[in-house]
Amino acid sequence: MSSMRACAALGLAAFFLSGLMQIAHGEATAPARKIDGKAIDQGIAYALMLLALLVTYILH
Repeated sequence: MSSMRACAALGLAAFFLSGLMQIAHGEATAPARKIDGKAIDQGIAYALMLLALLVTYILH
């Protein structure tokens, strides 16, 4: 059971990091634009929810 949890956690981490890599790549080629505060707040909220989910899953 422990190996299944480790595999699931690794899969989620890989999925999350691949998304971050795509965002970073897109930002490097995008032209300068106005910063949208609402989008930043939403991104932070999603990251915190994912962190809470992972911590809950690992500790449970």
